[in-house]
Amino acid sequence: MASKPGTGGIREPPNEQAVLNMYEAMRSELSQVYSNITELEMQVSEHSLVINAIQPLDQSRKCFRMIGGVLVERTIREVLPAVLRNKEGLEEVVKKLYETLEKKKKDLTEFEAKYKIRLRKQEDSKEEGNKKEGNAQGVLVGAASSSQ
Repeated sequence: MASKPGTGGIREPPNEQAVLNMYEAMRSELSQVYSNITELEMQVSEHSLVINAIQPLDQSRKCFRMIGGVLVERTIREVLPAVLRNKEGLEEVVKKLYETLEKKKKDLTEFEAKYKIRLRKQEDSKEEGNKKEGNAQGVLVGAASSSQ
């Protein structure tokens, strides 16, 4: 899907259901980025634990490392630089994912403002004020309520 500069890659949806589908897809992407960040931050933490555990040890000591599903025998002198490089690479990826997250949050906020989208939980907390505004238009997102 080609996008024009300044549009954020979003084209005009034909109806409310299409708006809802696009909104849910954007929220899903945001959730996926959060999930990826969490997973990679856990890996960075694990790398830090390994680094802190092996750094003070004798550099010629035997060390085992999993490479592509195979456990290989090395020395700490060989393993420590590789683990440090991997940790730095993971930190860089996490940094880029945070930038992506901020862009997606901004796009989602703009989409919500453009189509006057309000989440049902927000709607319920403001129910008193909105009852008086019967002519307000927009897409309401949330589970359909049962007959009242």
